[in-house]
Amino acid sequence: MNNSTLEQAAEIALQQAKLQGATAAEVGVSHSTGLSVTVRQGEVETLEHNNDKGLGITVYFGQSKASASTSDLTAEAIADAVTAASGIAKHTQEDKYSGLADADLMATEFPDLSMYHTWDIDVERAISLATECEQAGFDVDQLITNSEGATVSSHQGGRVYANSHGFVGSTRSTRHSVSCTLIADDDSGMQRDYWYDVKRDAQDLESALKIGQRAAQNTLKRLNARTVKTGSYPVIFSADIAPSFFGQLIGAISGGALYRKSSFLLDHLGKKIFPDFIHIHEQPYLLKALGSSSFDGEGVTTKARDIVCDGVLQGYVLSSYSARKLSMTTTANSGGVHNLTIDSGDLDLAGLLSEMGTGILVTETMGMGINIVTGDYSQGAAGFWVENGEIQYPIDEFTIASNLRDMFMGIQAVGNDMEVRGSTRTGSVWIDKMMVAS
Repeated sequence: MNNSTLEQAAEIALQQAKLQGATAAEVGVSHSTGLSVTVRQGEVETLEHNNDKGLGITVYFGQSKASASTSDLTAEAIADAVTAASGIAKHTQEDKYSGLADADLMATEFPDLSMYHTWDIDVERAISLATECEQAGFDVDQLITNSEGATVSSHQGGRVYANSHGFVGSTRSTRHSVSCTLIADDDSGMQRDYWYDVKRDAQDLESALKIGQRAAQNTLKRLNARTVKTGSYPVIFSADIAPSFFGQLIGAISGGALYRKSSFLLDHLGKKIFPDFIHIHEQPYLLKALGSSSFDGEGVTTKARDIVCDGVLQGYVLSSYSARKLSMTTTANSGGVHNLTIDSGDLDLAGLLSEMGTGILVTETMGMGINIVTGDYSQGAAGFWVENGEIQYPIDEFTIASNLRDMFMGIQAVGNDMEVRGSTRTGSVWIDKMMVAS
């Protein structure tokens, strides 16, 4: 299904909304297809094809709002969805902050961001790649005794967002991935770990062979894990988990948390929250990147912008609704941030470890012990004990704790081992100290 068909469905929905008396309306229409294959112990465990389509319509009657959806894109089904939304809207309470984003903020330019790269892969080829990936892991060492599977997936699709301002935004994108999770077993017990890669263009994927080998190496490194003595230590978050750390910043400066007054960064705009060298910014126009887009979920044009510069908070993360609640202007973040980037320093991970000397490298966190209202941070963790600037042995079953205010200000360096497999791009992060309890 091409995007012109999706645009036609969007137009039908907007026309129906107007006919039924809506003062404004917005609609999102999408269609995606995909293949996912998982091989475990050399046998096909799951094989999934998906072919999904859907339309969501939101109507406004003055300041009253309601939404409805349908997976049937026929004109009759779309009309029924609009009727359902209109019926609900007439019974909902008015909200003076609701409505479309302002018309003069709508995107007018739609550059090709190289987001759509189909992968000519059939079921047999996917099975072959997944098998190769898993077997590569088993071949690394006889201590790799089991597997949770290797998965190869490929998805492509299109999406159209349109509203009664006359805005129509159309995008097509692809997402391809290979992953592997393995289990190692020796006299000390069993450990598991994984590796994966995900790209817009399958040609850019790390090879299935290397992914399987990396998964095995990660798993083997965790064998013979020890406990760590309770105390205060420097901590480095590895690059693949550092995005979740900066995700706490985005949660704390998001409009919903701010207008509900449930953020530890309330009223911190223009204030210093990081060391001078920290620069955090959005880059929505990076080619092939997973977080690229020329407009947000409301059609507002995206812009490269600073969120933190010289350690000072420059801007919040707002949709039009949350912006109105705060008497501000949307930052084009309806739907999330666009390639949030934390600029790195000169050191790679080995360099960070060397500079840190003694401390902990955290490679996994778990649990829900983060309070955005107070900034209190407590997570279960696993990783490695570092001494004399080098990894000595794996450690697990410990807790790291601090407050996000202190963690942000306590950043000593950001590594240049940039993680780019998501919408946040950062290297490993060295924090001066955290409480660690075994």
